[in-house]
Amino acid sequence: MSGKPKLHYFNGRGRMEPIRWLLAAAGVEFDECFIEKKEDLTKLQNDGSLLFQQVPMVEIDGMKLVQTRAIMNYIAAKYNLCGKDLKERALIDMYVEGLFDLNELLMTYEILPADKKVQHFANMMDKAENRYFPVFEKVLKDHAKDFLVGNQLSRADVQLLEVILMADEYKPDMFSKFPFLQSFKARISAMPNIKKFLQPGSQRKPPSDDEVVDKVMKIFY
Repeated sequence: MSGKPKLHYFNGRGRMEPIRWLLAAAGVEFDECFIEKKEDLTKLQNDGSLLFQQVPMVEIDGMKLVQTRAIMNYIAAKYNLCGKDLKERALIDMYVEGLFDLNELLMTYEILPADKKVQHFANMMDKAENRYFPVFEKVLKDHAKDFLVGNQLSRADVQLLEVILMADEYKPDMFSKFPFLQSFKARISAMPNIKKFLQPGSQRKPPSDDEVVDKVMKIFY
C-alpha cells in the first residue's frame, strides 16, 4: 500500500487546493482519488470515511482527516511550516485566517450564477485591493525578510502565493501598486518545490470552467 497521502475531492480547486499547495511546498508526493459523481460521495459518506459527511478528506498517517483547517494544521506541523515558537505560530495563524477569508471570496466567484457574478466580483476585488493585500504588503515591508514570519518558509507564505496567483488571474495589474508582493511572488515561486508545482502537468488545478462547476453542482447539490 502506498505511503503517500491520498486526497479525496473533485478534480478542481475548491477547498482542497490549499492542501495540495501545502503538500507540494513541503515536497510531499500525493495521490488523488477524484469524486466524479454523487454516488462516489455517497459511498464515502456511507462507509464512515467522512466524519462530518463532507470533503475534503485526506488519508494520511493512518488517519482520515476532514476539515480543511485541521488537515492543513497537521501538514504544517508535520513538515515544519508553522514557525519556530508560539509567537511565530500565532502570527502565521493570523495571516492564514485572513487569507482563508480572501480565498473564500475568490473561490465562491467561480460557482456563482451569472447574474450574481458582477456584484460579487466588484466586492471581492475591492476587498482584495483595499483590505487584504495592503496588509501583506505592509507586513513584508516592515518585516524586511524574505518571508512573512521569521526567516523561513511557512504555511502563510505558501497560502499567500496561492491567493496572489488566483487574484492575478482576475486582475493582473492589481499588483502594480504592491512592489513587496511582486518581489515576494517572484521569490517564493522560484523555490524548487513550488517551482515544480507551478509547471504544466503538475497536480495544481486550473480555474474551474463551466463544465467543472456543473459537475460539482450535480455532486454536492
